[in-house]
Amino acid sequence: MKKLLLVCVFFIGLISINAQSKEELQAQKAEKQAEADAAQAEVKALQAQIDALPGWRVGAFGTIGGSLSNFNNWYAQGTPNNSSGNIGFTFNGYANLIQEKFFWRNALTTNLNWVKLDDKDNPTDDDSFKPTTDVFNLSSLYGRNITKTLAISGLMEYRTTLLDNFNDPGYLDFGVGATWTPIENLIVVIHPLNYNFVFSSGDTVFESSLGAKIVADYTRQIGAINFKTNLSMFQSYKSSDLSNWTWTNSFSYTLWKMIGVGFDFGLRSNKQEALNYALGQFDPLAIPAQTEPTFDNIDNDLQTYYTVGLSYKF
Repeated sequence: MKKLLLVCVFFIGLISINAQSKEELQAQKAEKQAEADAAQAEVKALQAQIDALPGWRVGAFGTIGGSLSNFNNWYAQGTPNNSSGNIGFTFNGYANLIQEKFFWRNALTTNLNWVKLDDKDNPTDDDSFKPTTDVFNLSSLYGRNITKTLAISGLMEYRTTLLDNFNDPGYLDFGVGATWTPIENLIVVIHPLNYNFVFSSGDTVFESSLGAKIVADYTRQIGAINFKTNLSMFQSYKSSDLSNWTWTNSFSYTLWKMIGVGFDFGLRSNKQEALNYALGQFDPLAIPAQTEPTFDNIDNDLQTYYTVGLSYKF
């Protein structure tokens, strides 16, 4: 009986020691965590002071997506023997010079995509990669500060395609007006005096005109998340048929080191592009007869694209 009591006391002592050790370790962990949180807060405060200093701010992130496939004797589909592929990437970069009295903000956005479908049973088909998504946008904004949030500014923005029909069409905006920065990372450009140069080859529907330019851009990094949204609008004073707008969005989330997942999508409305495409599809000799497309009878459908894939933070 005495031996049993001794064994019970021994085990109770061990449990008590273990419980005490666990409590002590948890207390030490909480203390270290509090110290780490305080140090992290100091680091964030120092980084905020560094970011507020005059000078250049440079950054970039992008998305890479792709797939390859090969089928042999897969009779359930219309093309049983084929190889296909899809490759695309986006790039968002900026270089901003921020000074006390002025700023110079530069940005580059691209979204390029290629796709192929090789029908092995058709020796005459095109088995090369063909460009599909093709977006290129370069902008430069200079401003002289009037107040902390308002500046007199000038903007140059160029938009075109790179892989197919380079500069046909191409859009070059030059304008002056004001830039408003109500909060950090948000830039709102309002230029009532802007000329929209439109470049194209041959006798086309594209036409340059004077109008107003509005741009809103928000670019930010929050921890492992990078995102950018940009809305660029031109309102022609000559005709609403010459107006256009483009809204692009890029998101990336870093999972491991510099690699993560990314998602990009864009929307655009451009009646000149819609009419130019409709005229390219028009056949005056078709039976039954087709109605020739004009600004008055075409459907200016919303243009869209998206890309999903791996992302890389530069």
